[in-house]
Amino acid sequence: MAEDDLERRRPIVPVAAFQHLPTGARVFLILSIALLPLALIALFATLQTTRTVDVETRARLRVAGLEASRALANELVGDLTALRVALRAIDSDVQDAPSCARVQGIFAQQSAAGIRFEIADATGRTLCGAQLPVPLPALSEPSRLQVTLLPAQGLLVHLPDAPNGTRADAFFPTEVLADIARPSGFVPPYAAELQRADEIPLQLQALPRRGPLDRRETLVVPLGFDELAFSMSVRSAPITSPVLIAMLLPLLMWAAAAGIGWFVVDRLLIRPLRRLRASVASYTPGEVIRSVDYGAVPAQEIAELGETFQAITRTVQEHEGNLAEGLVRQTKLTREVHHRVKNNLQVIASLINFHARSAPSADASDAYASIQRRVDALAVVHRHHFAELEENRGLELRAVIGELASNIRATAPEHASGLGITIDVEPLLVSQDVGVAVSFLLTELIELAMMVNPSTQARISAKVSQPEQVVLRVSSPALVESAELSELVASRYGRVLLGLSRQLRSPLHHDPLVGAYEIAISARSAR
Repeated sequence: MAEDDLERRRPIVPVAAFQHLPTGARVFLILSIALLPLALIALFATLQTTRTVDVETRARLRVAGLEASRALANELVGDLTALRVALRAIDSDVQDAPSCARVQGIFAQQSAAGIRFEIADATGRTLCGAQLPVPLPALSEPSRLQVTLLPAQGLLVHLPDAPNGTRADAFFPTEVLADIARPSGFVPPYAAELQRADEIPLQLQALPRRGPLDRRETLVVPLGFDELAFSMSVRSAPITSPVLIAMLLPLLMWAAAAGIGWFVVDRLLIRPLRRLRASVASYTPGEVIRSVDYGAVPAQEIAELGETFQAITRTVQEHEGNLAEGLVRQTKLTREVHHRVKNNLQVIASLINFHARSAPSADASDAYASIQRRVDALAVVHRHHFAELEENRGLELRAVIGELASNIRATAPEHASGLGITIDVEPLLVSQDVGVAVSFLLTELIELAMMVNPSTQARISAKVSQPEQVVLRVSSPALVESAELSELVASRYGRVLLGLSRQLRSPLHHDPLVGAYEIAISARSAR
């Protein structure tokens, strides 16, 4: 019983692991496993056949190439040896007719085929043989053996000059060299040429190409003459239609596997995913995603994914409804709070104004006016913030400063009726915290100037110095360095100004000669 249970449990692990793979991966895995053995067998058989034929071709090429190079070298060595002996004899005795006759006899048989030789003295006069049918090239080193390849003509060999300046040259036509280098009993077409370094080779036998699929085996054998080498090439096993089919069969099988796999994956995965993606792309927040037609045979996972999206969008719709209701309640509550704060500030301002009118002395009245100016500064900022509550862009600094200046002139004492305030502020937006601190700072500075000179003229400017930063400047003749100004700053206004500059996170600079205070604040352009 235990063994039966074990047998039933064995395939569960791999099958379960296979089922957890994505559908596309499963399809490609099945097709790859099914077609891989056939592809490997076909590829191995084709390569093995081609390799066997290539080995046989190389063996035959080696035998034929060595035979041809040996025959060519023997012919050149024999002829040049006889020519060298005659050169030495004639160089010693110009009248040595027997030596000339012997070399002519050796070259007599080749003369009919076009081989020529010439032995000449230092002046160029022919002493033996005949003038060569090709012009002699300029020699860099006449004292050594030099071979010159003449494409489409033949081979020109220059022997080292004799001690008395006598020279010997031999010319071997291409046809003669090709006939000498023709291997016996070698039936397949071949190509043969003499080559050296980067020079243009001398082609002895041509083998036309059969197109881009033409394959060749080449053998190069040095001849031992001035780095001269003999090269022979034959065609490898031709790539015929059966060979091509056998070589391309693995690729065709893999292409078929890819096509079938893609078709299956496209039907099961790609198309349903595209339709699901289009549905998700057209989704509008707050709504439930629409149902998707996945086609005839969609993957179950994608259908379940679409259902999951629908469930999520239903939950999001419910949560967004709750958030919208909460936002409406919060907005109403915020507006109510601002409204009550505004009313409270107005009540405080009215109480201060009432007590100022019944003040027993001018000093008490001035004190009430000073307090009222600060309450007005806070009320101005709060009123503008309440007006911008819906847009939430920020406070317009120019409007806040303009209304603040009007309130300061309205609450100024009678002896300060000549107070004048000029405003030069660019369209700027600031936060509520910056607006409150700026309003209190301007109130303190204008009041400080008014305490020094009740009829002074003050100028408020705000200019952009760099992105997100503005220089706020208050200038007045009353703010020029004086004993009265220093006493007021030290006893009353200094600590307040220092606290406000710290709140604005920037130092407050005083120019005692010009009579100006300036500070950098955070703001942005309203344009």
